[in-house]
Amino acid sequence: MTSHRRKIAAAVARLAAARRGIVAWAMGVTQHAHGVDNVHALVNLALARGWVGRPGAGLLPIRGHSNVQGVGSVGVAPALKTAFARRLAELYGVPVPATPGMHTLASVEAAAAAGGVDVALCLGGNLFAASPDRTFTARALQAIGTTIYVSTKLNESHVHGRGRTTLVLPALARDEERQCTTQESMFNFVRVSDGGAPAASDEMRSEVDILAGLAQRVLPAGPVDFGAFRDHAALRAAIARVVPGYEAIAEVDRTRREFAVAGRTFHTPAFATPDGRARFVPTPPSTFAPGPGEFRLMTLRSEGQFNTVVYEDADVYRGNERRDVVMMNAADARRLGLARDARVRLENATGAMDALVRVAPLPPGNLAVYYPEGNVLVPRTIDAASATPVFKSVAVRLRPLGA
Repeated sequence: MTSHRRKIAAAVARLAAARRGIVAWAMGVTQHAHGVDNVHALVNLALARGWVGRPGAGLLPIRGHSNVQGVGSVGVAPALKTAFARRLAELYGVPVPATPGMHTLASVEAAAAAGGVDVALCLGGNLFAASPDRTFTARALQAIGTTIYVSTKLNESHVHGRGRTTLVLPALARDEERQCTTQESMFNFVRVSDGGAPAASDEMRSEVDILAGLAQRVLPAGPVDFGAFRDHAALRAAIARVVPGYEAIAEVDRTRREFAVAGRTFHTPAFATPDGRARFVPTPPSTFAPGPGEFRLMTLRSEGQFNTVVYEDADVYRGNERRDVVMMNAADARRLGLARDARVRLENATGAMDALVRVAPLPPGNLAVYYPEGNVLVPRTIDAASATPVFKSVAVRLRPLGA
């Protein structure tokens, strides 16, 4: 039995012996062409072991930081949930299209078409660096007529992802806000944040103020008073009326208490199925297989990094003092005659990048590079079920470059 089979057998034995367990997963599981099937397989395991709906057990997706989760909850998604859309129509008379909008990669691909996107309004983040296929993404974003970035700091999108006309509107960071804000954690808790340090300039405005002001000036008069939404308390009151599970946010200014979003955490084994029972989902084996001479590549983040923002080049987790490296198995490095810091080129149909070799505890046939630099190799492929880009299991070739 190989060492990998022994490790798998040992893990299975521990799972079989455990009376209870919590199954947690993050992007290493989901950023595959079969990411949803990966999650289904984990859920199947938890159901088979009875690890759902009782103390000390459960399913725990590790989702977005601070407000990535929150913006989805308040409607920044390709499609609104039925109850959400119905409440918008009831309260404001706003008809919500029955067909969904575009996810991120579809939006970028639409921008690449001539005249595909006239105006793009980007809130925070770094769309260029966070997207796969950096060469294509730059070309697509630069074809947009007018791009407006509302940002707390400069980033690569403001250079490589600018439209033909581009505005960069500086916004207050959360710690500079003059009114209290809220954030939704990855565990469904909504918390109050009171700000802190004063802004660099009195002319700085909050993201909410900027958006409300733009809406007031650009959109025709209608049932929504966007000017009123400059007041965070008024905005939270509107959220409480519209967003299912968020009713408690209307009182958070007064109570100052965090709350769990209703309808998401379950303490009894009852499921939203006709008979209240869970369903196993068959998960076919992955069909991904690198070709002859190819490796399986994944991108990953360093310890000194927050999303696309790199605060320091060193990565204490992996002992790398720089980021232009490719991590590989020791046996693969010996087979190819590659010592530490040997120069190599990684390439595939999407792009190419040069890197220095570093040995790391990866299985044979696998490589790792840092994100977002490695996005130049990531194809515009998504999981069909979730539309998540495939940042893991990317086929690449490795070519030594010599001294």
